[in-house]
Amino acid sequence: MNKTYIYKKVKNLVRRASCVMLLSLSTLFLGSCMDTIILPDDKTVDEDFWQTKSDVSSMVNAAYMAMASNDAIARFIVWGDFRSDEIVLANSPAGTATYDALNEMAAVNMQTTNTFASWAAIYAVINRCNIVLDRAGEVRNIDPNYTEGDYQTDRSQMLALRALCYFYLVRNYRDVPYITEAYMNSSQNMQVPQSSPAYVLEQCIADLEEASKNAVQARGFSTSEWQRVGWLTNDGINALLADIYLWRASMTHNASDYQRCVDYCDLVINSKKSQHVKGRSEVAEKEYPLADANQVYSSLFVSQNAEESIFELQSRSNLSVCQYYFKYGSNSSSEGFLKAGTIFGNAASKVQNVQVSQVFSSNDLRYYAACYGVPGDGNLNIRKMISQNAVVAKTAQARETSINYGSLDRNYIVYSLTDVMLMKAEALVQQVDTSLAVAEKEELLRVPFTLVQAVNTRSLHADNLTDSMTWAGYKTTISKEQMELLVMQERLRELCFQGKRWYDLLRYSYRHVDYDAAKYDKLLVDLNETNSLGTISADMKALMVRSRGADGTAVAAKMQNEAYLYLPVPNSDIIVCPLLRQNPVYKSMSDFEKSY
Repeated sequence: MNKTYIYKKVKNLVRRASCVMLLSLSTLFLGSCMDTIILPDDKTVDEDFWQTKSDVSSMVNAAYMAMASNDAIARFIVWGDFRSDEIVLANSPAGTATYDALNEMAAVNMQTTNTFASWAAIYAVINRCNIVLDRAGEVRNIDPNYTEGDYQTDRSQMLALRALCYFYLVRNYRDVPYITEAYMNSSQNMQVPQSSPAYVLEQCIADLEEASKNAVQARGFSTSEWQRVGWLTNDGINALLADIYLWRASMTHNASDYQRCVDYCDLVINSKKSQHVKGRSEVAEKEYPLADANQVYSSLFVSQNAEESIFELQSRSNLSVCQYYFKYGSNSSSEGFLKAGTIFGNAASKVQNVQVSQVFSSNDLRYYAACYGVPGDGNLNIRKMISQNAVVAKTAQARETSINYGSLDRNYIVYSLTDVMLMKAEALVQQVDTSLAVAEKEELLRVPFTLVQAVNTRSLHADNLTDSMTWAGYKTTISKEQMELLVMQERLRELCFQGKRWYDLLRYSYRHVDYDAAKYDKLLVDLNETNSLGTISADMKALMVRSRGADGTAVAAKMQNEAYLYLPVPNSDIIVCPLLRQNPVYKSMSDFEKSY
C-alpha cells in the first residue's frame, strides 16, 4: 500500500494554492460580518491554480485527507462511541481541556463552547468538496489530459464525500446548515440557516444517486491498491445509501425506506462476492467473502484495507486513535482519554441467548481482540485499532494484560462488509409483521438470523464451536423484538469502538417511541415552541448508561426529550450567524451550574 502519493499531492496543493486553507465553520459563516477572514481576496492565486488535472487531483486528495484529520477522527470516536455504553472516561490525563470537555459531555452538562460541539472539521471537508465541484469542470477546457471521464469520477467522489459529512452532522446535530456553495473569498455572504434532517437527507440521497452514475468501480482495483477502499467507490456509495435509508426509516417508521436499505445492502454484498478471489487455503466456497477468525484482526486492523473493507479513511498519522484509546501522547506515560465500558469486562459462557447484558463468549476471538487488561480491575483498555499483534489462538485463553502501540498509521474504517450485512439484518427484522401466523414470522425472522449467524460464526475459535448460533436453538422462542436485540448485540460485538454504537442506540430509540414522521421536517427549536419534542425510549437510556455505574441513573434522568440526543450549535457560530437557532436544551446552558 502506497500512501505517500496523497501527501506529495497535498504538498503541491499547499505550495500552489494558499487560498484553500482548512477553514473553521465560523469562517464559513462570517461572510462580510467580520474582517478576520483567513482566505485571501487575490483571485489571481486562485485562477492560477485550477489549470491541470494534477491540480484537481490534489484537491480531491486534500478533501479525503481533511476527512482523515485528527480533529475529524476525534469527533467520530467521541460522537459515535463515547455517548454510548461502549466507552467511559479514563482517570487520566485529568485536568486537560479535552478531559474537561469529555467530562461535561458524560455528565450531560455540555456547554455550547465545548470543543466537541464544534462541527468545523466536518464543514471544512464539505467546503473542499464544494470547491472541487465548483471549479473542476473548468479544467476540462484547459488541460486536455483532464478528460470528461476524469471529471465525472472526481465529481462522483466529492458528491459522495459531502453526503457522508452531512450524514454525520444530521446524526449528531439533527438540524444543520446545508451548504453547496464553495467558499473561496471573504466577500461572499455565507449566512445560511439550518435545514431539517428530512431536507438534508433528501439532498444527500439525490447526490448519492447522481454520484453512483459515474462511481469508481471497486472491482477495477486489485486488493493491494489502497484506492479500492480509500476512495468512495460504488460499494462505498451504496453502503452509505443503505445507512441513510436505515436511519431515515427508523426515524419515520417508513417501510419503503427499510426495503431501500435492503436493496442497497444487496448491491454491496453481491459486489463483494463478485470481487472475491478464492485463497489457496480456502477449501469450501464461502457464502460471504469474510476472513477466517484467526485472520480477521490482522487483515482489518494491522495490514488494513482488507478484502472485506469497503471504505477506510487512509491515515499516516492517526494521533487521535492513540490519544483517545491508548496514550495521551505517543511517548507519554499517561493513558488515553477513554476506556472500554464495564460491559466488556467478563465473557459470557454462551451466546445462545438474547441477553444484551452479555457481549462476548469466551470462545469468540473478538473477546480478546477488543480489549485488554485484568477483568475486575476496573474498566478494560481498548485493544482494537491499537495493538499490532494478531489474535490467532484457537482455544480459550486469558486476555492480554498489556500491549504496545505499534505505530500512528491506523486507518479509520467507515464501512465494512459485516457492517452492511448487519444493516440488512436490522432492516429485515423491522419489515416483519407481528400479526402474521407463527410459522410465517419464523420464516421471515430466519433470514436476518442467518446474516447474524454468518458474522458471529466466523469469529469463533476454529476448534471450539460450542457457542455456534443455530436456528433450531432460537426459532421456538425468539420474537421480532428479541431478534432486533440480537442484531444490535452482534453489531456491538463486531463493530465496537468503530464509531457505530451511539447511532445504533438512536435508531433503536426512535423505533420504540411513538414518533410522528412529520416532525422530521421541522427543527428542534420549532418543536420545542409547540411542545412537540419527541421522547426517548427508556430501554435505550438503560442501555446507554449501563457502563456508568452509580452515575447512570442521574444521567438517564437528565435525558428528558429528543433534543438531549443531539449536540449544541457551537456558540462561536451562533454569535456570527444570527440565522442559526440553538438546540433548545442548550439555550441557557451557560447559566447552569456544573455538577461534576
